[in-house]
Amino acid sequence: MLRLYRGREGMISWALHRLTGLGVLMFLFIHIADIFVIGYGPEQFNDLLFIYHATPFRIMEILLVGAVYYHAFNGIRIILIDFWDGAANYQKQLFYGVIIVFFAAFIPTAIRMGMAIG
Repeated sequence: MLRLYRGREGMISWALHRLTGLGVLMFLFIHIADIFVIGYGPEQFNDLLFIYHATPFRIMEILLVGAVYYHAFNGIRIILIDFWDGAANYQKQLFYGVIIVFFAAFIPTAIRMGMAIG
């Protein structure tokens, strides 16, 4: 019988850290590509900018900010675990602390950015 793996807080934060890192990296590649278009002239660049004002892209921007927030806050948790000997004993508490700080920062930001989509 196939059983679903139930990862604990450390595994969940590891997976989310990788996923958010890949999301930010994907945005960086897109950003480099659109900056490259400037070399073809301002008309081509301005033609490309309409994509950034489309609703799906605005929603992806909100998700990007969420990815950056989680990645940054979890990075601080990782630094604490690496440099504080006793932090590994508090991995569960640190994980939930990251989640609380993430939502405290992300919810107001997402609301503010979402209001601009209209």
